[in-house]
Amino acid sequence: MNQKMNYKIILDSCGEIPEELKGNPQLTNVALVIRIGEETIIDDDTFDQASFLQKVAAYPTSPQSSCPSPDSYMKLLEGDEDCIFMITLSAELSGSYSCAELAVDLYREEHEEDEKKIYVFNSKSASCGETQIALKIMECADAGMDYDELVAEVEQYIEGMRTYFVLETLEHLRKNGRLTGVKAFVASTLNIKPVMGSTDEGSIQQLDQARGINKALQKMLDLIQKNTPDAAMKRLAIAHCNCKERALFIRDEINKRMQVKDIIITDTAGISSLYAGDGGIIVTI
Repeated sequence: MNQKMNYKIILDSCGEIPEELKGNPQLTNVALVIRIGEETIIDDDTFDQASFLQKVAAYPTSPQSSCPSPDSYMKLLEGDEDCIFMITLSAELSGSYSCAELAVDLYREEHEEDEKKIYVFNSKSASCGETQIALKIMECADAGMDYDELVAEVEQYIEGMRTYFVLETLEHLRKNGRLTGVKAFVASTLNIKPVMGSTDEGSIQQLDQARGINKALQKMLDLIQKNTPDAAMKRLAIAHCNCKERALFIRDEINKRMQVKDIIITDTAGISSLYAGDGGIIVTI
């Protein structure tokens, strides 16, 4: 078995670090930024979800977000690690991936003598999808894989991962241009809730719809069950925005319907809270 590598994982702040792993020196976030009117909110450990949701509800237009600067990423590339793995929001949804790639190029130019290996993973997802990838990297490293084996294994994992979500409103996604190519929805006055998911490329598509959030969640569960024949080998992750009861409902329903390797539940961080909105549920498997 190969010697365990000395590595670090950098997630952009759309990816939630599970509570039990916060403080782990191998895991860190680089912050995205949210703007509500004249106020700037940094999506880091100071983020207050309850306060944020109140501000969003009171603000007449949709908040804006911006990805980390290349410099923010570069600062985290310093250190004595042999390998660094970066995980970003889907390149179809954010400039975070491009900024991370640029940061690596700039770092190489400034540190020609540094031979550390650096790889940027395009999650083709968001939120707990990034979390899943981080956990997969840790599993591969703990299993003694070398750098090339790990990268190949994790890229294959990303290709097989699917993201689903049901939100109370899609307005923040729509107003920030994240629903390009998605067909028009039935009027919200009918309380129609779309069931959304990721495409293979990492953009957003509509998978189904139902009247009311509870029926939409059931349809999402139907899709997860139908599309995951190898569930027993997979971990399921649930991220929720201020609706732990819904997250627990999804967990319990999954356990009734199918056997999975593990289930983790996280609270949405800042960027995920912006786009999921109060009451939003995101599932990756």
